[in-house]
Amino acid sequence: MDETTAQQLIDLNRQFYQTFASAFAATRRRIQPGVRKLLARLPEGNWLDLGCGSGALAEAWLQSGRSGGYYGLDFSSGLLDEARQNVPAAQVQFQQADLSNSAWPEGLTERCFAGVLCFAVLHHLPGAERRTALLQQVANLLPPGGWFVHSVWQFDLSPRLQQRILPWETIGITPEQLEPGDTLLDWRHTLPEQAGQIGLRYVHRFELEELSALAESSGFAIQETFESDGDGGRLGLYQVWHRQPLNRAAKDA
Repeated sequence: MDETTAQQLIDLNRQFYQTFASAFAATRRRIQPGVRKLLARLPEGNWLDLGCGSGALAEAWLQSGRSGGYYGLDFSSGLLDEARQNVPAAQVQFQQADLSNSAWPEGLTERCFAGVLCFAVLHHLPGAERRTALLQQVANLLPPGGWFVHSVWQFDLSPRLQQRILPWETIGITPEQLEPGDTLLDWRHTLPEQAGQIGLRYVHRFELEELSALAESSGFAIQETFESDGDGGRLGLYQVWHRQPLNRAAKDA
């Protein structure tokens, strides 16, 4: 994918979350069943949450009685404002950062994280190269054996969501500019003052082989894969990755 197309997709999603932040947050008051399942068995320690949204996971984190710290990143100022109002606790910190910008880890490299969470985020990052680069940065924040826990959206398994797929020509992009699995979806849940507005989002549909290649190229080994959430319990594909030990060349560098 060329950078011009990638930037157009990034801007599309950025505009969506700026315009519909409150409406989106209203649909995410509770964490998904798959997230809750994982939260119950994550090791103790400090954790970084990429795409923390309006703070639903941070609130569940506190309620679970965990002793470690929670550090949430999101690019949406509107969602972060809600998160800070919903979860005003010293154990929880929020910061604005754009994962599409390679500078997002600044200020984090000196922190000690047991793991990184990334729920329903990777499918909004356009381009295989950008996703690989992001996950290599994630790996650099973790010690060998550190956890990376993520989910991606299997929207194609929902007949309702399939009806929301739009042709790329809607926004002046042709399929030839994109990668397999790239999809344009509309959004219809709005606040009363937004009646009639329709949001548009870029989403990437991952195949298992694609995730395996992504893990290997960024220094991780996949430990677990399962499906959860939504009608039929299959709309979210979850994986647990572990940071691979550094090779000898990297140690000697």
